[in-house]
Amino acid sequence: MANYRRVSACGGIFFFTVVTYRRRPILDRSESRHTFREVIEEVRMRYPFSIDAWVLLPDHVHCIWTLSEGVSDFSLRWGLIKSGFSKRTKALFNVEERMNDSRLKHRESTVWQRRFWERQIRDFEEYRVYMDYIHYNPGKHGYVKRVFDWPYSTFHRYVKAGIYVQHWGGGITEVQADRFGE
Repeated sequence: MANYRRVSACGGIFFFTVVTYRRRPILDRSESRHTFREVIEEVRMRYPFSIDAWVLLPDHVHCIWTLSEGVSDFSLRWGLIKSGFSKRTKALFNVEERMNDSRLKHRESTVWQRRFWERQIRDFEEYRVYMDYIHYNPGKHGYVKRVFDWPYSTFHRYVKAGIYVQHWGGGITEVQADRFGE
Protein backbone atom coordinates (compact mmCIF):
# COMPACT_ATOMS: atom_id res chain seq x y z
CA MET A 1 0.00 0.00 0.00
CA ALA A 2 1.20 3.50 -0.80
CA ASN A 3 2.47 5.69 2.00
CA TYR A 4 0.18 8.66 1.45
CA ARG A 5 1.05 11.85 3.32
CA ARG A 6 -1.36 14.68 3.86
CA VAL A 7 -0.42 18.34 4.12
CA SER A 8 0.13 19.30 7.75
CA ALA A 9 0.49 23.07 7.48
CA CYS A 10 -1.40 25.14 10.03
CA GLY A 11 -4.02 27.45 8.67
CA GLY A 12 -4.36 27.95 4.97
CA ILE A 13 -6.73 27.37 2.11
CA PHE A 14 -7.47 23.87 0.76
CA PHE A 15 -9.29 22.37 -2.20
CA PHE A 16 -11.07 19.05 -1.54
CA THR A 17 -12.78 16.34 -3.52
CA VAL A 18 -14.87 13.81 -1.60
CA VAL A 19 -16.54 10.95 -3.49
CA THR A 20 -19.31 8.51 -2.68
CA TYR A 21 -18.58 4.77 -2.55
CA ARG A 22 -18.55 3.39 -6.09
CA ARG A 23 -19.71 6.84 -7.24
CA ARG A 24 -23.29 6.18 -6.26
CA PRO A 25 -25.49 9.19 -7.14
CA ILE A 26 -26.98 9.89 -3.71
CA LEU A 27 -25.84 13.37 -2.70
CA ASP A 28 -28.29 15.52 -4.65
CA ARG A 29 -31.35 13.90 -3.07
CA SER A 30 -33.27 16.20 -0.75
CA GLU A 31 -32.73 13.99 2.32
CA SER A 32 -28.99 13.86 1.56
CA ARG A 33 -28.63 17.60 1.08
CA HIS A 34 -30.46 18.36 4.30
CA THR A 35 -28.48 15.82 6.34
CA PHE A 36 -25.15 16.80 4.78
CA ARG A 37 -25.71 20.48 5.55
CA GLU A 38 -26.80 19.68 9.10
CA VAL A 39 -23.72 17.53 9.79
CA ILE A 40 -21.34 20.09 8.28
CA GLU A 41 -22.78 22.86 10.44
CA GLU A 42 -22.46 20.71 13.57
CA VAL A 43 -18.82 19.98 12.77
CA ARG A 44 -18.14 23.66 12.01
CA MET A 45 -19.55 24.62 15.42
CA ARG A 46 -17.05 22.31 17.17
CA TYR A 47 -14.13 22.67 14.74
CA PRO A 48 -14.44 25.96 12.84
CA PHE A 49 -13.54 26.44 9.19
CA SER A 50 -15.00 28.58 6.45
CA ILE A 51 -16.33 27.30 3.16
CA ASP A 52 -15.14 29.58 0.37
CA ALA A 53 -16.61 27.56 -2.50
CA TRP A 54 -18.78 24.49 -2.83
CA VAL A 55 -20.46 22.31 -5.41
CA LEU A 56 -22.54 19.28 -4.54
CA LEU A 57 -22.94 16.79 -7.37
CA PRO A 58 -24.80 13.46 -7.27
CA ASP A 59 -21.67 11.40 -6.53
CA HIS A 60 -19.05 13.84 -5.26
CA VAL A 61 -18.32 17.18 -3.66
CA HIS A 62 -15.68 19.78 -4.49
CA CYS A 63 -14.99 22.61 -2.09
CA ILE A 64 -12.49 25.14 -0.86
CA TRP A 65 -12.06 25.59 2.88
CA THR A 66 -10.09 28.19 4.79
CA LEU A 67 -8.67 27.03 8.11
CA SER A 68 -7.76 29.51 10.82
CA GLU A 69 -4.16 30.17 11.76
CA GLY A 70 -2.93 27.35 13.98
CA VAL A 71 -5.52 24.85 12.70
CA SER A 72 -4.29 21.95 10.60
CA ASP A 73 -6.63 19.02 11.10
CA PHE A 74 -8.95 19.03 8.11
CA SER A 75 -8.87 15.20 8.17
CA LEU A 76 -10.62 15.22 11.55
CA ARG A 77 -13.30 17.52 10.14
CA TRP A 78 -13.85 15.38 7.04
CA GLY A 79 -13.89 12.22 9.16
CA LEU A 80 -16.60 13.65 11.40
CA ILE A 81 -18.61 14.90 8.42
CA LYS A 82 -18.41 11.61 6.55
CA SER A 83 -19.14 9.44 9.60
CA GLY A 84 -21.96 11.71 10.79
CA PHE A 85 -23.59 11.63 7.37
CA SER A 86 -23.10 7.85 7.07
CA LYS A 87 -24.65 7.17 10.47
CA ARG A 88 -27.68 9.33 9.78
CA THR A 89 -28.29 7.94 6.31
CA LYS A 90 -27.33 4.31 6.94
CA ALA A 91 -30.88 3.04 6.42
CA LEU A 92 -31.09 4.88 3.10
CA PHE A 93 -27.67 4.31 1.56
CA ASN A 94 -25.62 1.59 3.23
CA VAL A 95 -25.56 -1.61 1.15
CA GLU A 96 -24.83 -4.55 3.44
CA GLU A 97 -23.98 -6.85 0.51
CA ARG A 98 -21.05 -4.58 -0.35
CA MET A 99 -19.58 -4.66 3.14
CA ASN A 100 -16.29 -6.55 3.22
CA ASP A 101 -13.71 -7.39 5.86
CA SER A 102 -11.71 -4.23 5.16
CA ARG A 103 -14.75 -1.95 5.53
CA LEU A 104 -15.75 -3.73 8.73
CA LYS A 105 -12.21 -3.47 10.10
CA HIS A 106 -12.10 0.29 9.42
CA ARG A 107 -15.66 0.76 10.70
CA GLU A 108 -16.79 2.12 7.35
CA SER A 109 -20.10 1.99 5.56
CA THR A 110 -20.75 1.86 1.85
CA VAL A 111 -21.61 5.54 1.62
CA TRP A 112 -18.18 7.16 1.01
CA GLN A 113 -14.91 6.23 -0.61
CA ARG A 114 -12.32 5.67 2.08
CA ARG A 115 -10.11 8.63 1.26
CA PHE A 116 -10.56 12.15 -0.02
CA TRP A 117 -8.31 14.29 -2.18
CA GLU A 118 -6.89 17.59 -0.99
CA ARG A 119 -4.57 20.25 -2.29
CA GLN A 120 -3.24 23.22 -0.41
CA ILE A 121 -3.85 26.38 -2.40
CA ARG A 122 -0.65 28.39 -2.36
CA ASP A 123 -1.43 31.56 -4.27
CA PHE A 124 -4.12 33.69 -5.83
CA GLU A 125 -3.84 32.08 -9.26
CA GLU A 126 -4.41 28.58 -7.84
CA TYR A 127 -7.34 29.90 -5.83
CA ARG A 128 -8.89 31.32 -8.98
CA VAL A 129 -8.33 28.11 -10.95
CA TYR A 130 -9.91 25.92 -8.27
CA MET A 131 -12.78 28.37 -7.77
CA ASP A 132 -13.55 28.18 -11.50
CA TYR A 133 -13.12 24.39 -11.51
CA ILE A 134 -15.62 23.98 -8.68
CA HIS A 135 -18.22 26.22 -10.24
CA TYR A 136 -17.85 24.82 -13.76
CA ASN A 137 -18.06 21.18 -12.61
CA PRO A 138 -21.84 20.66 -13.12
CA GLY A 139 -21.43 21.75 -16.73
CA LYS A 140 -18.32 19.64 -17.19
CA HIS A 141 -20.25 16.54 -16.08
CA GLY A 142 -23.21 17.41 -18.30
CA TYR A 143 -25.75 18.05 -15.53
CA VAL A 144 -26.55 21.51 -16.92
CA LYS A 145 -25.77 23.57 -20.00
CA ARG A 146 -25.35 26.74 -17.94
CA VAL A 147 -23.52 26.77 -14.60
CA PHE A 148 -26.17 29.10 -13.21
CA ASP A 149 -28.79 26.36 -13.61
CA TRP A 150 -27.10 24.05 -11.07
CA PRO A 151 -28.68 24.85 -7.68
CA TYR A 152 -26.19 23.14 -5.33
CA SER A 153 -23.27 25.49 -5.67
CA THR A 154 -21.82 28.66 -4.21
CA PHE A 155 -21.79 30.04 -7.76
CA HIS A 156 -25.06 31.88 -7.02
CA ARG A 157 -23.50 33.61 -4.00
CA TYR A 158 -20.64 34.86 -6.20
CA VAL A 159 -23.00 36.07 -8.91
CA LYS A 160 -24.88 38.11 -6.28
CA ALA A 161 -21.56 39.53 -5.09
CA GLY A 162 -20.62 40.51 -8.66
CA ILE A 163 -17.61 38.19 -8.82
CA TYR A 164 -19.05 36.02 -11.60
CA VAL A 165 -21.57 37.04 -14.21
CA GLN A 166 -24.70 34.92 -14.46
CA HIS A 167 -23.93 33.54 -17.92
CA TRP A 168 -20.36 32.44 -17.03
CA GLY A 169 -19.65 28.81 -17.79
CA GLY A 170 -22.46 28.27 -20.27
CA GLY A 171 -23.06 29.74 -23.67
CA ILE A 172 -20.92 32.83 -23.18
CA THR A 173 -17.79 31.91 -21.19
CA GLU A 174 -16.29 35.28 -20.32
CA VAL A 175 -15.71 36.09 -16.68
CA GLN A 176 -15.35 39.55 -15.24
CA ALA A 177 -11.65 40.38 -15.31
CA ASP A 178 -11.59 41.60 -11.74
CA ARG A 179 -13.82 38.86 -10.28
CA PHE A 180 -11.43 38.08 -7.45
CA GLY A 181 -10.18 41.58 -6.86
CA GLU A 182 -7.24 41.52 -9.27
